Amino acid sequence: MEKIFILKGLDCPNCSAKIEKEVGELAGVSSSSINLMKQSLTISVEEDVLSLVTKQIETIVHSHEPDVTVTEYIAESSVSTQETKSEDYNNKIRIIRLIAGALIFVLGIISNEFINVSLPVYLIFLVLAYIILGGDVVIKAIKNITKGRIFDENFLMSLSTIGAFVIGEYPEAVVVMLFYQIGEYFQDLAVNRSRKSIANLMNIRPDFATVLRNGEQTIVSPETVSIGEIIVVKPGEKIPLDGIILEGDSMLDTKALTGESVPRTVHKGDEALSGCVNQNGVLTIQVTKAFGESTVSKIIELVENASSRKAPTENFITTFARYYTPVVVIFALILAVAPPLLFNAEWIEWIHRAFVFLVISCPCALVISVPLTFFGGIGAASKHGVLVKGSNYLEALNNVSTVVFDKTGTLTKGVFKVTEILPDNGFTVERILEYGAKAEIYSNHPIAKSIIAAYEKDVDETNITDFKEISGYGISVTVDNKKILAGNSKLMNAEQIHYKPCDNAGTKVYIAVDGEYAGCILIADEIKEDSKRAIAKLKRIGIEKTVMLTGDDEMIGKAVSQELGLDEYYAQLLPDQKVLKLEEMDNQKPSKSKLAFVGDGINDAPVLARADVGIAMGGIGSDAAIEAADVVLMTDEPSKLVEAIEVAKATKHIVIQNIVLALTVKVIFMVLGAFGIAGMWEAVFGDVGVALIAVMNAMRTLKK
Repeated sequence: MEKIFILKGLDCPNCSAKIEKEVGELAGVSSSSINLMKQSLTISVEEDVLSLVTKQIETIVHSHEPDVTVTEYIAESSVSTQETKSEDYNNKIRIIRLIAGALIFVLGIISNEFINVSLPVYLIFLVLAYIILGGDVVIKAIKNITKGRIFDENFLMSLSTIGAFVIGEYPEAVVVMLFYQIGEYFQDLAVNRSRKSIANLMNIRPDFATVLRNGEQTIVSPETVSIGEIIVVKPGEKIPLDGIILEGDSMLDTKALTGESVPRTVHKGDEALSGCVNQNGVLTIQVTKAFGESTVSKIIELVENASSRKAPTENFITTFARYYTPVVVIFALILAVAPPLLFNAEWIEWIHRAFVFLVISCPCALVISVPLTFFGGIGAASKHGVLVKGSNYLEALNNVSTVVFDKTGTLTKGVFKVTEILPDNGFTVERILEYGAKAEIYSNHPIAKSIIAAYEKDVDETNITDFKEISGYGISVTVDNKKILAGNSKLMNAEQIHYKPCDNAGTKVYIAVDGEYAGCILIADEIKEDSKRAIAKLKRIGIEKTVMLTGDDEMIGKAVSQELGLDEYYAQLLPDQKVLKLEEMDNQKPSKSKLAFVGDGINDAPVLARADVGIAMGGIGSDAAIEAADVVLMTDEPSKLVEAIEVAKATKHIVIQNIVLALTVKVIFMVLGAFGIAGMWEAVFGDVGVALIAVMNAMRTLKK
């Protein structure tokens, strides 16, 4: 069974990784995953050991983060005002502690320098300041040691600062702990701000729904509204549930769903999606989906769970930190002991260097900034109307070399439109269109609807008789005592009509009147205005190959491919043939590159699943799109894929910058520390300073 726990107050990515690992190793637990954004722990556990595991989880969490509260998740629960006040209170206490510790430290330094107090009094000031600032760190280190967890940042800080006291470096010991705590505070602040930024981007969850019951408007929770009920949405309110507009016209702000700033106009009969903001006009909406199945609910769940799927770089850094810390402790021990034993050097000097080495070596900059960068990248993509289901997919977008597109609904609008009318034998364009519309008036086929839409007049049905739909051929009908035929070439041949075959790309409807060929109506799926621009941009940012797979005939596939500037196209493919073609291209691509498939998320599910990165172009409100793909483009614009790749590349660049910065500075300072050139003050910069720079750099992803 799956169980979710809320870890209120958990902000440290490093501690999160340790908790996740240790919980996953518990007996009866088959999987463990921490979502730092939601502050939640999800486990798969055997039901008969759940009670024991729950207690063990609480013990593990408190061994790493004593102030974190562990509670079982209750669906649709919200943060209470009391919890918010408690969080604010803890932050204030933390700030007061930092200020009090710093003031006592300064008083100690002043009393020693200017009043010349005795050494015991001077030490009282510094020890008191140290206890206020670092007491919790030392206690946590001791608790971890008793549980067999020795090599962590608490151990490094405690060992180095207590060691500094032992060798007489009193002020340095306090300063290291002071700046370490300041760094921890700002790191937690950065994580919280990143979490809130993403939460604000997806702040589309409605607080209430105004439902019509017994003729009266009643304000209720959206979860309590049933399918078929009528809700009223006033100007300025969020639409709480998906539905169809029964009354009213308005402009909807869809920015939270699509990233688009231009409002969408809706009228009676249009679909209204939850999460949009009603800008003007009162809307009466009939609910078509329960809250749990609504667009807003699915998007919130998707974005909240995104951080639980970790990128390979994140996993590497977590593993790296696990082995890195013990190694540097061993090096520090060798540094402290080897020179005095081998070369008769001074013990105090080399022990001091070892402590400096330890402070510099703390891996905080990496273990915090790397997940935070991916966290911000997912948030930045959300701002562009792109939902990425995990940082692993965000990282995979960096390596995409081949992009394969479905045609209908992806590169084209999926809406048939009359593009050309070719008259013959003295018939006019208007007359051909009129006969075509009257012939198709009783048909529900998309082709028929496109001809009727192009006619743009009301069809007089009083003079239409003998309507007959011939399956696979077309339609026969009598209009004003004239026999009208509207259909494909097979119909013309079957009725022995002499016609001129049309070679243009598209679906052809041939029209004949009383046995005489009148002309051809050409119908095509209209290409999106954005498609050509998207293909050009993809090539500009380094995509090596763009391909289209379509079930349409060869002529249509070739025409669309040439117009858009695609590298390759494959036509007349069934869904299973699309998968085979994709696998063939996958085998041909470079070994380390990725193949992305962009489809509508409904009939392309097998291909989306087979691709390295499945990208859905379902448009807002498509359940299948949200469920099927790794990445969801929340508008029908292919160019959103370009924005997603650009965000992914920017995110990866910042990750690399942080890794290079942290490792380079630490290696340089560790060497300087080992040779006695860098002291405790430089060590503080090598640890806390670099960590803060890396965190601030990571926050830049939210602005992409």
